[in-house]
Amino acid sequence: MSQQVNENIAASKRAGATGAGPAPLGSKNACARLGVFAAIAVAWVVLDQVVKAALNTACSGTVFSGPIAGLFRLLLVHNTGGAWSMFAGATVALGAFSLVMCACLTAFLVVQRKVVSWPEVVGLALVVGGGIGNAIDRFVLGYVVDFIDLTFMNFPVFNIADIGVTCGLVLFLVAWLVRERKTAATAGEER
Repeated sequence: MSQQVNENIAASKRAGATGAGPAPLGSKNACARLGVFAAIAVAWVVLDQVVKAALNTACSGTVFSGPIAGLFRLLLVHNTGGAWSMFAGATVALGAFSLVMCACLTAFLVVQRKVVSWPEVVGLALVVGGGIGNAIDRFVLGYVVDFIDLTFMNFPVFNIADIGVTCGLVLFLVAWLVRERKTAATAGEER
């Protein structure tokens, strides 16, 4: 076996049963990561679109519920821009940018599928699922359907897709940093 294969197998064994370490080269685990990525991304898009379709039957500005647990209310908003109304009216450009970013993140995962950790896979899937969910809104409706309005602070109204993008990005970055740190520490030990 080549040195790289041995290093990847050793790193995978050191990661233990947590699934946080890289997969050995050529392993079924690498393909499983792509399958899990696709399943989570599709599930997130479906969840996002089903909830938006159910709420978008009313007029923009409709309040569906009062404060829930004092945290948020359901308020329907049609957003033609980004957060905080940035780029208002740039719906098509924002949708195209979203799809390009989703394609780039998916390509990154395909190229790195043998070394990315499971948390990285989940994070990327949430970002891509959220990005596609909002892009569908932009191209089909001409606006993004937002409905989660925080009541305890002044914050833009958002949706399930936005939760996926934000939480997924944080999860991916933390997991990537952990993996990079482990890789650097392992490389230092082997010298």
